[in-house]
Amino acid sequence: MGLHRVVEPAGVLPQAAWRLDARPEIAANEVRIRVERLNLDAASFRQLFDKHGGDGAAVRAEVLEIISTRGKMQNPVTGSGGMLIGTVEEAGRRSPLGLKSGERVATLVSLTLTPLVVTDGLARWDGRSEQVPCDGWAILFARSVAAVLPQDLDPQLSLAVLDVCGAPALTARVVSRYVAERAVDGPPVTVAVIGGAGKSGSLSLAAARQAGAGRTVGVVPVAAERDALTAARLCDAVAMADARDPVALSTAVTSALGVPADVTVVCVDVPGCEHGAVLATADGGTVIFFSMATSFSAAALGAEGLAADVTMLVGNGYVPGHAELALGLLRADPGVRGLFEARLAAD
Repeated sequence: MGLHRVVEPAGVLPQAAWRLDARPEIAANEVRIRVERLNLDAASFRQLFDKHGGDGAAVRAEVLEIISTRGKMQNPVTGSGGMLIGTVEEAGRRSPLGLKSGERVATLVSLTLTPLVVTDGLARWDGRSEQVPCDGWAILFARSVAAVLPQDLDPQLSLAVLDVCGAPALTARVVSRYVAERAVDGPPVTVAVIGGAGKSGSLSLAAARQAGAGRTVGVVPVAAERDALTAARLCDAVAMADARDPVALSTAVTSALGVPADVTVVCVDVPGCEHGAVLATADGGTVIFFSMATSFSAAALGAEGLAADVTMLVGNGYVPGHAELALGLLRADPGVRGLFEARLAAD
C-alpha cells in the first residue's frame, strides 16, 4: 500500500499524506516508471487555470512546486491529481502487477498517491492543457493498478480515455441493475449525464446505452458542446442548462426525458452541482458523482433538505475491467472517438 513511502504525517495512507518519499530505488514489490506524460484531472486543471487567469507559465510553476514539495501531484485545493503514462524501467521481483521492463503503461491509480519526480522542469508544457509532456519517474506499489497501453491507439488518446475509465464502468453496472429489475414489465430506464460532452460524460452516455438504458439525455452548459454532442449521437436528447442552477437543471432533465432520471451521472469539473443532480433524479433513483469538484456534505445535506429518496454513489475510479470497457467503447462508438479526438486536437 506504500506506507513506507509516507514522510508526513506518519500513519496515514499515501493518498492522505502531505508528502511522499519519491526516491528512485524500489522495494521488491514496487515498480519504477519512466514518465512520459501526466494527465491532470479536469477539476484540478480548471482550478489552477482559473486561479492564474489562464497564465500558462504560472500554472506550470505551481504544478512544479506541488510535485517538488509533496513528492506527488495533489492539488491542495481540489485534493485531486490525475494519472500518467510511461515505460516500465524496473519491476521488483515480488511485484504482483505483472509488468515487465520496456512495457508502455498507463497508471490507473491517482497521482495523489503516486510518488513522482519531474526532472525536465515541464519545459515542453505550456500550462494550458490537461495533458503534460514531461520526463521523470514514478513509483507503483503492490496495490497499484496499471494497464499496458494498446498498440492500436495513439498513446495520448489512450491516456485521455484511461484517465476516466471508472466512470463508464460504474455507470454500466448501475444501469444494468435497473434494466434487470425492470426486465419483465417495468418502464424503460432513464439516464441523465451532467457534462455529457466531456471525457467521462461521453463515455458514460455510451456505457448507459450499451447497458440497456431506454432513454438518455446529455446536459451541457453551452451551445458549442450541445452541437458537438448532438453530432456525436450518443444520447436521445441534448439539453442546455447551468448545472449550478438546481431548478434549471432539474427542469431541463425532466423536460428531455419526460420524467426525472432513474440514474443521474455527474461528470462536471465545477463545484455547486450537487443539489441540481439530486433534484433531477426520481425517488428511488441513483446519483453517481464522478466530479472531483463535488462537495459530498452538500450532496448529503441537500438530499436531506429536499426529502429526496435517492442513493448517492461516489465514483472511486476503480471497477474491475474498467480499462477494457472504456477502450472498447472508444473503439466501437465513432461518436465517442470523435469527441475525444476533437478535445485532444483543441489542446
